[in-house]
Amino acid sequence: MRIETCYFCSSPVYPSKGITFVRNDAKAFRFCKSKCHKNFKMKRNPRKLAWTKAYRHAHGKEMTVDSTLTFAQRRNIPVRYNRDLVQTTLKAMTRVTEIRQRRERAFYKTRMRGNKQRQREDDRKLVEENQHLLPPSERFAKEAEAETEEMVDVEKVREKVEKRRKEIEMDESELDSDLEETLPKMKSKRKLKMKVGGGVEAMDVDE
Repeated sequence: MRIETCYFCSSPVYPSKGITFVRNDAKAFRFCKSKCHKNFKMKRNPRKLAWTKAYRHAHGKEMTVDSTLTFAQRRNIPVRYNRDLVQTTLKAMTRVTEIRQRRERAFYKTRMRGNKQRQREDDRKLVEENQHLLPPSERFAKEAEAETEEMVDVEKVREKVEKRRKEIEMDESELDSDLEETLPKMKSKRKLKMKVGGGVEAMDVDE
């Protein structure tokens, strides 16, 4: 029994099943169902459709390099019938399929490793960004985190205010010392002015 492969999606085509299309140059195309036949007539590229084997091989979703896959690629070479050869071939076929399935399972596990953790991180991020859509009973965790962040911010602000006050006090002390140095000169100037402008009452006049 010969099992053909679909020209478009690479799935198996069993005898008396599927569609056969023969082109004008006598080339035959086998299709597993009408869906593949229609897409072929519409000249679509199998590598761009996610449900085909070509797409999965091109995007690293299935094994492409393995010793068990070379058996299916070998051409049919006519060999004289031998009973022992047929028995060994049948045993090898079952053994090769078991090995291929085990390797495909291992490949799938390595490819999907870490997907659950990434999905949980994405879900957690989505919940944190859309807290307003959750019921009030589910927002407490977020509100508690926000309160702790506010407390931390208040403490930071207090530290900044205290630091600024100390700087202002330092500046005021420096100004007082400068004024003490300049005050005697200002007083002498005011007295001279009051003496020159006779008849005026004694009063402090700021320049």
